[in-house]
Amino acid sequence: MFEENVICRMLNIKYPVFQGGMAWLGTAELAAAVSNAGGLGIIGAGHMPPDVLRAEIQKAKAGTDKPFGVNIMLMSPFVKEVMQVVVDERVAVVTTGAGNPGEYIPALKEIGTKVIPVVASVALAKRLVRTGVDAVIAEGMESGGHIGEVTTMALVPQIIDAVDVPVIAAGGIGDSRGIAAAFAMGAKAVQMGSRFVLSKECIAHENYKNMVLKARDRSTVVTGMATGHPARVLQNKLSRIYLDRERNGAPVEELEKLGIGTLRLAAREGDVEMGSVMIGQISGLLKDIKSCDEIMQELVNGIQPAIEQAQSALK
Repeated sequence: MFEENVICRMLNIKYPVFQGGMAWLGTAELAAAVSNAGGLGIIGAGHMPPDVLRAEIQKAKAGTDKPFGVNIMLMSPFVKEVMQVVVDERVAVVTTGAGNPGEYIPALKEIGTKVIPVVASVALAKRLVRTGVDAVIAEGMESGGHIGEVTTMALVPQIIDAVDVPVIAAGGIGDSRGIAAAFAMGAKAVQMGSRFVLSKECIAHENYKNMVLKARDRSTVVTGMATGHPARVLQNKLSRIYLDRERNGAPVEELEKLGIGTLRLAAREGDVEMGSVMIGQISGLLKDIKSCDEIMQELVNGIQPAIEQAQSALK
């Protein structure tokens, strides 16, 4: 299965499943485990200083001999330095968010790194494809963390029709049915973040994982619409305070200050009341914690039955 898949062949991976590059959660341990399971593990660089990222990359190399990637937020104050680290370490794949990676592409291409930006609109996808990226990740607003404005089902086929590179679908995909649906729309792979938060190898605090396990279909909310940087999180004390201030016209500076350091507070320290519990809408579907290998096998083994179920509706 997947021997002829364009993404698997391009990246030399067994299964067309990416782990989302989640800041504070996408560590070397998780990335190595996902890559060992046959997918593409991704270190979430977030705002890591270059020396910290280098240590994570080297730790991932010690944990797997399979390809893995690094997700770089182009708004990071260390973006030039971390890009140089990625070049120095010859990382196989770079995914990017919050900007245009164009100026870094020549150096990455020179060492054979594949560049795959996350996009939330057709216009951005078309613009970035012109810079020479290898594929794009079309991420719908169902995803956790920072989001765009278009849903996955609406976004993915429109981007597929608009560009001539492979498209990876992301946002609201938590099981084999979601993968099958993405393939039906024309995606060549999927990216999943929330499902891998609930893995044994993810270092998210126990409180964080337990809150995700208890989530329902309407447990997430979107904060930060007024700041231009909306983010999907689980409802808690912090989100209620934030949304109340946002509705009452608080200055952008006040809202941004309220969010500083809150993801780390939840993910690493376990404060799920005043921390930011970033997770996707699909969290209401997720009910167990398993190893990355168990998760991957469950996902892959369920794809064919999901496709057969869809075919049965045509009879």
